[in-house]
Amino acid sequence: MKEDMYSVEQVADRLGLHVRTVRGYIRSGRLRAVRIGKQYRIAGSDLDALTGQAPAAATVSGQAEVSSIVQIDGVDRAAADRLGTLLLASANTSHDQANPLRVQTVYDEQRHRMKIIILGDPASTAELLHLLDAVLNGDNGLLDAVSNADNGLLDREVHDA
Repeated sequence: MKEDMYSVEQVADRLGLHVRTVRGYIRSGRLRAVRIGKQYRIAGSDLDALTGQAPAAATVSGQAEVSSIVQIDGVDRAAADRLGTLLLASANTSHDQANPLRVQTVYDEQRHRMKIIILGDPASTAELLHLLDAVLNGDNGLLDAVSNADNGLLDREVHDA
């Protein structure tokens, strides 16, 4: 981003001051300036700071961030640990290191519930969610304990009733 630079004469004209007054501001430190050869140059932001004007609004970078929370019910601790390790490994190895995915997992022992929080750019987050979907809906054996935990809980409830 290129910033406008002004000469002492241009600043004096803009502010309605004498050139010597502007040079005095520079020497006293009231106005920041850069010396190039025998002349001073004043940045537009430094001129705005002197006059008390707000700097120009920053442009939008066009970067978006997605926040996703996934809740998985009926999962035991071992399966939650395996799933968390898989997701963290994927997030830490296959994405842009300048904008890393942030993944946190929480396991509720009493409810047999796992929550996964994913923060990152839309494409990387979608890729990780696709991986999660494939693991949860695939026949890969990683989360066999999820279905066994569900069946065991339901069976116990039926027998107790």
